[in-house]
Amino acid sequence: MSRVAKNVRLTVGDAELTIDPTHGCRIGSLRIGGTELLRQGEKYGCFPMVPWCGRTENGEFRSGGVLHSLPPNSPPHAIHGTGRDTAWETAREAENESAFYYDLADPWPYPGRVTQTFELAEESLTLRMGVEAHVDSFPAQAGWHPWFLRNLGGQDVRIGFDAAWQEERGESHLPTGRRIDPLPGPWDDCFGMPDGVDVKLTWPEQLELTVRSRDEWVVVYDEQDEAVCVEPQSGPPNGLNTTPRLVTPIEPLEIATTWSWVRL
Repeated sequence: MSRVAKNVRLTVGDAELTIDPTHGCRIGSLRIGGTELLRQGEKYGCFPMVPWCGRTENGEFRSGGVLHSLPPNSPPHAIHGTGRDTAWETAREAENESAFYYDLADPWPYPGRVTQTFELAEESLTLRMGVEAHVDSFPAQAGWHPWFLRNLGGQDVRIGFDAAWQEERGESHLPTGRRIDPLPGPWDDCFGMPDGVDVKLTWPEQLELTVRSRDEWVVVYDEQDEAVCVEPQSGPPNGLNTTPRLVTPIEPLEIATTWSWVRL
């Protein structure tokens, strides 16, 4: 029986995580010692991007020579997948770990299942996501879009990372396919980290939080006053077309990220 109507709360020590399965299985709240780290609101928190990340150009992608169309929810492009707009089912729920899933459906043209797990520890949070193909193979992406508060305790965050390259952003807001040396912010840009995503957020005298992932792609967005985003993902924006990662019935797409923190 479905159990999607209520939020799920995980607690370990002074860390508290609230998950909202009904509204895209997003993290609604992450509190450390009573301090909220995420921007609040139904569009914010931290939502999964699946089965694609960022913008897909003109809402179109090809698979096996077949052209598919997706709703242009960020005209003229389709953005951030269907997972954030879907009610997920609760598969498992414990004090410090929970799992959820939803089945891919229209407007996504291929049957499959997406799973997401959350594991909370005293000084870290590990998120995992998987995309399974039921019948036909298809290209897919997965990742997370957290909205970290820019200011904690009167201190603005500092973002630190060492990327191998930056995807040049064209007028369409999509990568041109050209890799350039990383530019100074502000950013709404995708970066490559071949040794794995490693981005540090520092709120002076408050908290240091590090976002890591074995995958090499991360989008950094800091153009808003209220929040900054560090988005580990399995491919770049428009990757369904430019760097397709095929999901097959015997080879799912899997991605994980860990956020770890220390008090300052």
